[in-house]
Amino acid sequence: MKFNKLLVIAGLLSFIASLLHIACIFGGPDWYRFFGAGEHMAQLAEQGSTYPTFVTLIISAVLAIWGLYALSGAGVILKLPLLKTALVLITAIYLVRGIAGLTIPFLTTSQAIHHNSMQFWIISSVVCSIYGLFYLLGTLKYLRTNT
Repeated sequence: MKFNKLLVIAGLLSFIASLLHIACIFGGPDWYRFFGAGEHMAQLAEQGSTYPTFVTLIISAVLAIWGLYALSGAGVILKLPLLKTALVLITAIYLVRGIAGLTIPFLTTSQAIHHNSMQFWIISSVVCSIYGLFYLLGTLKYLRTNT
């Protein structure tokens, strides 16, 4: 059986992102700061609040589910429900996040955006764009061979 290698890579990238979010929980406030979660999240973690853990676990779970959908589209695991729709939406979310993060911080002075550094926006947006490209190319291949 031949797997969709682009979606395998996309899935592995999502799993890596998921694991890095889990690592932030165990790494504590310094990890939240390093990975750009913002000073507010780091301070909440320092104060023992469960909010950063809760938010980070939700993000991690979503990323892991996205990884499973990529592996499903790749033919590595069983076909998940709404596979085509999910792959298109996941692709769109990664690409919109990547492109928006590379433009919006330069177009606004909003504190909601600038509570994170420009370095965070650039690095995380490039990463999301790369992830999105793997999902896009893999999803296009999936759609060509499964419709």
